[in-house]
Amino acid sequence: MVIIGAGVVGTNAAQMALGMGAHVIIVDINLDRLRYLSEVLPGRLTTLSSNPLNISEAVRRADLLVGAVLIKGAKAPKLVTHQMISSMNPGSVVVDVAVDQGGCIETTCPTTHSKPTFLVDGVVHYCVANMPGAVPRTSTYGLSNATLPYMVRLANQGAEAAIQADPALAKGVNTYQGKITYAAVAEAFDLAYTPLETLL
Repeated sequence: MVIIGAGVVGTNAAQMALGMGAHVIIVDINLDRLRYLSEVLPGRLTTLSSNPLNISEAVRRADLLVGAVLIKGAKAPKLVTHQMISSMNPGSVVVDVAVDQGGCIETTCPTTHSKPTFLVDGVVHYCVANMPGAVPRTSTYGLSNATLPYMVRLANQGAEAAIQADPALAKGVNTYQGKITYAAVAEAFDLAYTPLETLL
């Protein structure tokens, strides 16, 4: 199994696969994160620094490829090319969890829960947008637990005061007063960026 991205999704995918006895390769740009995972995850784990050669070699050997790249607020970079997918054995599987941000695999096209897979060069692709929708009750509880404290602050203090008082909440503001206040969103849509602090 090859996982592109060592964040929350990649780490959890690795834990599950390692627990089932798989050989897992995790590729990421953050060397400190890779060192940490090599220390805390048991089993047959290989970590690789992200570069085109390492990705290409790992993908070629993969029976299962998981795209788990997230750049907050921005489109995911296309790190796996169509040519790399073509080098995989027929019947191999691709799961692009980054599909909601455009996918990190060139052959990714969003699919649905009712028609979740398609084939490219004999490789099965699972690219369901909003994957947590498969478990709506559980995902709603998880999202509610994560966001409720912010909603309470907004309700009690008002938007502007809550944003000024909480740097974490301020980081989540994408637009304010009709301006795009998140640089990655502005860049993704080729629109003007206005720093939030200039509007408060």
